[in-house]
Amino acid sequence: MPGYDVTEAVGLLAGLLTTVAFVPQVVRTRALGSARDFSLKMLLLFVAGIVMWLAYGVLSRSMPVILANAATLLLASYILAVKLRRG
Repeated sequence: MPGYDVTEAVGLLAGLLTTVAFVPQVVRTRALGSARDFSLKMLLLFVAGIVMWLAYGVLSRSMPVILANAATLLLASYILAVKLRRG
């Protein structure tokens, strides 16, 4: 299928951009040693949503969805862990 490669490329680029957009928050949280600026409810909902997207990616065998959400889950989980430990 000619559109398949373009679709995969768009998915990978979208996943890369949305994942990389989260990196400055991780850097800031690490520098401050705190995640006090984050709402715990927002983080919990966000991580739950990422887990659901990851499950969707696995079930639909969509590598862009799997890769982007696995990476974002790691980043968001770090911030959530800091929030739970240090506020």
